[in-house]
Amino acid sequence: MLKTFLRSTALAVAVAFAPAALVTGAGTMPAFAQSQGGDIVVTYKDDIATLDPAIGYDWQNWSIIKSLYSRLMDYTPGTPDLVPSLAESFTVAPDGLTYTFKLRKGVKFSNGREVVAGDVKYSIERAVDPKTQGPGGGFFGAIVGYDDLVGGTATGLAGIETPDADTVVFKLSRPDATFLHVLAINFASVVPKEAVEAAAGDFGKKPVGSGTFVLKEWVIGQKLVFARNPDYFEKGVPHIDGFTIEIGQEPLVALLRLQRGEVDIAGDGVPPAKFLEMSKSPEFEGMIVDGQQLHTGYVTLNTRIKPLDDVKVRQALNMAINKERIVRIVNGRATPANQPLPPLMPGYDKSYEGYAYDVGKAKALLAEAGYPDGFPTVLYSTNTDPQPRIAQAIQQDLAAVGVKAEIKALAQSNVIAAGGTEGEAPMIWSGGMAWIADFPDPSNFYGPILGCAGAVQGGWNWSWYCNEDLQKQAVAADSLSDPAKKAEREALWGKIFIDIMKDAPWIPIFNERRVVAKSKRMGGADNIYVDPTRVINYDAIFVKP
Repeated sequence: MLKTFLRSTALAVAVAFAPAALVTGAGTMPAFAQSQGGDIVVTYKDDIATLDPAIGYDWQNWSIIKSLYSRLMDYTPGTPDLVPSLAESFTVAPDGLTYTFKLRKGVKFSNGREVVAGDVKYSIERAVDPKTQGPGGGFFGAIVGYDDLVGGTATGLAGIETPDADTVVFKLSRPDATFLHVLAINFASVVPKEAVEAAAGDFGKKPVGSGTFVLKEWVIGQKLVFARNPDYFEKGVPHIDGFTIEIGQEPLVALLRLQRGEVDIAGDGVPPAKFLEMSKSPEFEGMIVDGQQLHTGYVTLNTRIKPLDDVKVRQALNMAINKERIVRIVNGRATPANQPLPPLMPGYDKSYEGYAYDVGKAKALLAEAGYPDGFPTVLYSTNTDPQPRIAQAIQQDLAAVGVKAEIKALAQSNVIAAGGTEGEAPMIWSGGMAWIADFPDPSNFYGPILGCAGAVQGGWNWSWYCNEDLQKQAVAADSLSDPAKKAEREALWGKIFIDIMKDAPWIPIFNERRVVAKSKRMGGADNIYVDPTRVINYDAIFVKP
């Protein structure tokens, strides 16, 4: 997996320095020779928060948003390999500062209107505009005019030009090694302005896109029904006619229904209590997908709230947690983490030892910070197993050093609001929402969750951590677009994350594998059920004939 990710990233940045490199979309996303037709059922315990691509940013809605909308770039299903999608072709200037995309002709939104270059410009500007209160604006920081739009002195991005209806030109203020990946993430999804305005602030419930599926029905708290987009521009995609997401299903109940053939994908995965039984039973053969992912689960420490604003307190809490015990709660489906980057990600520092579990040193450091008897706090968690049990284990470890943490186990959307909207949560166990890479590059574990751009209302930097010096180093790292400087860039990123750990805005807990249960009638390779860029790839899954 590591070699694949490295090769993909190198390919992306190599384009930037090929003289006026032309990359076409012809034949890049071929239809799979799989059976066509059929409707499937997917279950989740919690409702979907939003289907607005400028706002949605959790693992539940990420896969769905990917399939409702199109972007200039995308990935070959089940891989991190970038290919043109809504773009028919693109060229990159030798200095890496100008990207020119030609759109496919005849692509339509689900409202019937043809997609034009102005829609791309509008959609990205909307994602960046602070008024949208979305968490993804920082991804587009290299585009000329970004600071003006964010600062309120401009209403658009000067660096996006549309010389005609089929052409989009991006002007960058600096080379950006991740830019093609950025144009493949959900925040770059193309939406029609008239539909957004007609929705009057409710576009997340009334989505209009040009992706593989369209939303047919949404009964809040019960179900969402999606149907194949008959006008989708890639022939033979998707393979299924539609899918229904049923809400309010406890994971264990969902597995029982899956066993009876009533459910096709248990969206919340396999609870640890059921994992060993299912993995060893011949009855479940072929129904378990167990795959590695670029993932880190962590506890956020809100650096704006006392006493978590004290670095010594945050360092002490890092020493207080027994990560090996937490890994046992998930039946060993993870490895203890000591830094934000997962081991498979370029830039991961194998030599870094992190904060060792040491109750004595944790107590001493708390006393040094002025809290010899600890302090009260609140630890938020989602309410789907095993997350409350992990939160309880963290609570017990904190109690051993005098920190009395009240647990608030809530629906995922409520935890997200407490972390990024209100910013009121002192501590959040990220389980169930833990970071899975949007794209295979170390910068993705910084910008939205540890960088200054993510420490905004609606963002995902729930530590509200902003180190201006490291922010400058991050920009410098991403400006190293030349493939010959790949090793230098990775080393720079590795140092950034180790320096972040000195400030300890997180307690990294573990790097978890993803386990998905699917019915026996579902076909396709495992990597489209644990897709590195989509979580579940609804475009590629199919029902066996």
